[in-house]
Amino acid sequence: MNDFIKLFESIRSKVNIDLDKLYLPKNPKSLYDPIRYVISGDGKRLRPILIHITGRMFKAKGKSVMDASIAVELLHNFTLVHDDIMDNDNIRHGKTAVHKKWDKPTAILVGDALFSYAQICMARFSNDTKTMQTFNETMIEICEGQALDIDFENDNSISREQYINMVEKKSGALLGFCSKIVAEDIGLPESICLTMDNFGRNLGKGFQIQDDILEIFSNAKNMGKSLGSDIVSGKQTILTILAREKDSKRWLKILNFYLNEEESLDRIRSFLKESGVKESAENIANTFFKQAAKCLQEIENFNKYELESFLDFVKLRVR
Repeated sequence: MNDFIKLFESIRSKVNIDLDKLYLPKNPKSLYDPIRYVISGDGKRLRPILIHITGRMFKAKGKSVMDASIAVELLHNFTLVHDDIMDNDNIRHGKTAVHKKWDKPTAILVGDALFSYAQICMARFSNDTKTMQTFNETMIEICEGQALDIDFENDNSISREQYINMVEKKSGALLGFCSKIVAEDIGLPESICLTMDNFGRNLGKGFQIQDDILEIFSNAKNMGKSLGSDIVSGKQTILTILAREKDSKRWLKILNFYLNEEESLDRIRSFLKESGVKESAENIANTFFKQAAKCLQEIENFNKYELESFLDFVKLRVR
């Protein structure tokens, strides 16, 4: 794993350098200064790193892969800027969110511009209309996931199945794209492309469930945002759904107390641990990670060590 960590940090550094090289005009400063602020953030760069690792596995050209990586990172940041507006989150990657540091109209424009730059970079990666169509279809699926996330707020009837469908769209679709796009571009068989897409989608579902857990059990510094904000806003997470299944009356009593007194986060943690909800959520995340690993077993004649290590790296986030 140490060798993989070195590779991970090396790729992350190269992605950050190329993000810094992205040509942005000086004016209007009201647009481009916030864009620079966003892309200089301390993000993990998991998505562009995933593209690089699949590129290495399929022996794709480095420069071309970097263009796709930058496109995906810009797209991801676009979704974060707009997501912070919709969720009214004040912190992102340990910094003040764009809509708080500037204002909401600025943040909307910044997100729109980031998506446009993502399109430009993806066109550099491939001028194939199918690639651009897949890129835009992925964006539509992400929007569908975000819409469902908003629709589900304060709706205590949402089931596990509905939640899983939502997170596959919101988180799994982009990781599926990152996993398959190089294979599609170099013309590998459709069966491999589909398997890689399934790998990324399962990875994304496990990753989002991890995020639900970390949003309660991590710390604000590691998460780069305040803890408990999802629960305060009434979002449906795997933890809230499992908590209702375990003891609906007690959970709602604790939740109402928390909404009145934010310092009661410890009470929520205690309930989720003692009731077994946290462990159940971790088991569900691990089920999706196992499905992702099974997808990799179906890929033959390629060295999958680095991609398997990437999966292990993601799984270790909650430990």
